[in-house]
Amino acid sequence: CQVIVHDVNELTEKLFPIVEAMQKHFSAGSGTYYSDSIFFLSVAMHRIMPKEITRIIQVDLDLKYKTNIRDLFDEFDNFPEGAVIGIAREMQPVYRHTFWQYRRENPQTKVGEPPPDGLPGFNSGVLLLNLEAMRQSKLYNKLLEPTMVQKLTEKYHFKGHLGDQDFFTMVGMEHPELFHVLDCTWNRQLCTWWRDHGYSDVFDQYFQCEGEVKIYHGNCNTPIPED
Repeated sequence: CQVIVHDVNELTEKLFPIVEAMQKHFSAGSGTYYSDSIFFLSVAMHRIMPKEITRIIQVDLDLKYKTNIRDLFDEFDNFPEGAVIGIAREMQPVYRHTFWQYRRENPQTKVGEPPPDGLPGFNSGVLLLNLEAMRQSKLYNKLLEPTMVQKLTEKYHFKGHLGDQDFFTMVGMEHPELFHVLDCTWNRQLCTWWRDHGYSDVFDQYFQCEGEVKIYHGNCNTPIPED
């Protein structure tokens, strides 16, 4: 077992020029803070990790594992042709809210709609990054360019504050083929904030998750069930 520690400041220095343009669209603060770049690490991981690293699992700290994380690595084998990232759906109507203007202008859209047929957006608490595929995908790298980010945020009237998760969600509305959707049991989010903030009528359509949970995600400081 080999453990390599990376210097956060060093990573941020490499990241900043790549993600600076998207920070103003997907950061909580007003403007672009240098330190915010680290919330976009996954987006450009393929550009800053050594070439010999071909696959990475990136996870949040507020997780509880109910199975061996090694089993999650097997999901890389399920990536369809062209997919570069494995990610689970967002389990609250947060993007129903964020895309309100686009949804109003496009009443038939699947954008922001609940599963199984809708596009509820993604949650970046558990990420499978196929760095090799990310490096080779012309489409993915084109989407990192400031002009493309600007074009998509204008099209979807998008203003977010959740960093990489917002970027993946917006790109997923346009190019779902770049993503392998993980089953909800790999990122069973527990936060219910949106249930009490205007979306109680549709909340359960987003929040339900069938099957034995493999990873619990106690997002928004939600307590994780004891065994």
